[in-house]
Amino acid sequence: MKHLLVCFAVGLSAVRFGFAQTNGSAGTAKLPRIAIAGLGIESSTFSPAVTHEDAFHARYSGEVYNAYPFMMGAAPLRKQAVWVPTVVGKSLPGGAVTREAYESLVNKTLDSLKKYAPYDGLYFDIHGAMSVVGLDDPEGDYITRIRKVIGYKTIISTSMDLHGNVSWRLAQNTDLMTCYRMAPHEDAMQTKERAVVNLLERIKSGKGKPAYKAWIPIPILLPGEKTSTRIEPGKSLYQQVEPLADHREGIVDAAIWIGYAWADEPRNHAVVMVTGDDKAKVTQTAEKLALDFWNVRNQFGFVAPTGTLNEVLAKALVSTKRPFYISDTGDNPTAGGAGDVTWTITQLLARPEFKPANGPTLIYASIPDPELVKKAMAAGVGGQVEGVAGARVDARFAPPVPLKGTVESIVKGDKDAEVEVVVRVGSIHVIVTQKRKPYHEEKDFTRLGLNPRTADIVVVKIGYLQPELYAMQADWIMALTPGGVDQDLFRLPYKRIKRPMFPFDKDMKKPDLSAQLVPLSGAAK
Repeated sequence: MKHLLVCFAVGLSAVRFGFAQTNGSAGTAKLPRIAIAGLGIESSTFSPAVTHEDAFHARYSGEVYNAYPFMMGAAPLRKQAVWVPTVVGKSLPGGAVTREAYESLVNKTLDSLKKYAPYDGLYFDIHGAMSVVGLDDPEGDYITRIRKVIGYKTIISTSMDLHGNVSWRLAQNTDLMTCYRMAPHEDAMQTKERAVVNLLERIKSGKGKPAYKAWIPIPILLPGEKTSTRIEPGKSLYQQVEPLADHREGIVDAAIWIGYAWADEPRNHAVVMVTGDDKAKVTQTAEKLALDFWNVRNQFGFVAPTGTLNEVLAKALVSTKRPFYISDTGDNPTAGGAGDVTWTITQLLARPEFKPANGPTLIYASIPDPELVKKAMAAGVGGQVEGVAGARVDARFAPPVPLKGTVESIVKGDKDAEVEVVVRVGSIHVIVTQKRKPYHEEKDFTRLGLNPRTADIVVVKIGYLQPELYAMQADWIMALTPGGVDQDLFRLPYKRIKRPMFPFDKDMKKPDLSAQLVPLSGAAK
C-alpha cells in the first residue's frame, strides 16, 4: 500500500506541474539546476555510544537517486530539473556523532557543492535530531556552512522527521520547510517528495522564496511513544495540518515538530512552522496549530499499555493471545539507544518458565556482539556455542549476558547487522548480531528461520511497533526498561533544555505562542 501511495503521488506530481518532459534540447525551456544533500540521524546524548562515519552509509553522486523512488529512472520529477546529487547519508539512530565523522561528511558535501555550482535550488534532506560531540545544533551549523558555498539566491527546501528539532538558525537559512505528518512515519517518502515539489513550483513559477516564515517554539518535550498519530490527541492534531497547509491560498506548507526528547540541548522542544505569501494566513495558521498543541498537552499518553518488565511478562505468560509482543523500550535502536543493553535479556534468561526447551516460545530481537557471532560461526548451525554478549558499549544497567545454547541459523549480508545468528537457550531464541539492528519487519525474522506469527512471545527493542509488527500482534505492551532512550524522561539527567518545559514543570504558566516571523534567508540578522 505504501508503494502504491508513492506511485500515486508521483503521478500527481506530473499532473500538478504540467511540465514538458524536456531533455534540454534546442527550443525547450532551460531546466533549473537543483542540488541534493543531507545527513540524518537521531542521536541520544544519554547514551555512551558514539556514531562514526561508516554508520551513515553515505551515497554519493548518482547513488543518491536510489534514496528517492520518486526520482528514479523515468520518474516525472527526474526530468523537471538538472539534478546535482552530492552527499546523502542516513544512519540508524544512535549515540552522538563524532566530530571527525561530522566534519568529514559535511566537508565532502561542501566540496561537491563548490565543484558543480551554481544552483537555482537545493533539496536539503535531514532528520533534525543529530547530536555531534562538542557542537550544538548541527543541522543549523550544516545549513549555514552550505549557505556560505551556494549563497542566498539559491532556494533551499528542507524535509525533516517530525521528531527533529527546528532551531531559529535552521529556520532562517532555509526557505521552504516541511516534516512528516504521521508517526510511525508511513508518509516519509511522500514528505520528501512534497519538499521537492514545493521547491520546483517556487522556482518554475518565478515566485521564489515564500515571503513569510512563522516559527513558534512550544515548551513541550515528549517521547514519540506518547505522541503517535495512531491515537488521540496526536491523531486529530496532525489531521489539521494537510487541509491548512495544502489547500489554502497564500500558504505553501505547515508543519508540527514534536522534537527529540533524548538529547539535552536548548533547541530540543516542539515547534510549529508555517511558510507562505499571505502574512495574515501564515501567522494565524501557525498560532492556531501551536495553541491547539498546547491545549492538549495533558492528554498525551503512551500509544500502548505499559508496565515494568515483570508486570508485562506476567500478563504475556497468562494471555491466550498469540503472538504477544513486548517492546523493550529503554534501549530502542530506532530512537537512539546503544542497542546492546543486556538488562532485559538477562531477566528473561533467569525466568524459570523459559529454561526448558518446551517452555513458551520467545523470540528476542536482538543483542549485538561480534565476538559471540564469531564463536557461533565457528560452531556452525546445530553446534553449541558458549560466551557472553552485549554491554560492550552500554554496561550501566547490566554486564555482558552469558549465553550457552544451540546455533539455529547464521545469515550474512544484512546492511545493518552484517551477520546475524540465532542461539536457542531453553525456549528462547536469541538473535545476536555483529552490529546492532532494529527488527521491525516480518522478513527480518523469517530470513533467520524464525516465525514471529507462531511464537508465543516476541520481545523487540523498539518503542511503538512499526506497521508490519503492529498488524501482526494479537496483543502488545511496552515494557518501561532502562537505557539511553528511557521512556521515563524524569529519570534522565537533563541540564541544558530550556525551562520551564512541560511535563517537567507541569504547572507552568501558558507560554507566549505568538508567531515569530523569521527573516528571509540572507536578510540582515
